[in-house]
Amino acid sequence: MTSLSKLDATFWNERWVNQATGWDIGYASPAITEYFNQYRDRNASILIPGCGNAYEAEYLSVKGYSNITLVDFAPDAVIRLKEKFKKNPEVHVIQTDFFEHVGNYDLIVEQTFFCALVPAQRQSYVQKMHSLLQPNGKIIGLLFNISFEKDGPPFGGTIEEYITLFSPYFDIQIMAPAFNSIAPRAGSELFVILKRKP
Repeated sequence: MTSLSKLDATFWNERWVNQATGWDIGYASPAITEYFNQYRDRNASILIPGCGNAYEAEYLSVKGYSNITLVDFAPDAVIRLKEKFKKNPEVHVIQTDFFEHVGNYDLIVEQTFFCALVPAQRQSYVQKMHSLLQPNGKIIGLLFNISFEKDGPPFGGTIEEYITLFSPYFDIQIMAPAFNSIAPRAGSELFVILKRKP
């Protein structure tokens, strides 16, 4: 089984350097862009943790969102991001461990970050997400609803596990099969909207 010690910044940076980025679909996830197409507050503070190439941030920037924060702890990824968004003052790029990040956000976008964490970190992830959100803030995005044959990352899970995990800290507004997943992930993703509990 993959050990926690292997999934540090060095592990992920090597994936970037060697272009072993199978999670990268090359564009913003349709489920996430559709959500933001109907979201009205262009001044909302938005966090995208473990953002990779941050296609969602590109999309949000084009759509006029003015306060986007990207967090990744792979140095190579962060160098690319800072170059990519150097002319986009609305996009803030931070190199740090998500669990050490400090901030206060209206929305946090979940896109292949949760599944990159070893399952032992999931409780800490939920608590950290709760602490980073404003009252009534939300997590929106996608979770895998599948058990992978090979040891992760990515690490899968089930809707039953996620309800147990998130419900003490979040009102589960939506946790349902995604109808607009990309073809390779069709039938294996849940779209979620999780509202922070007080």
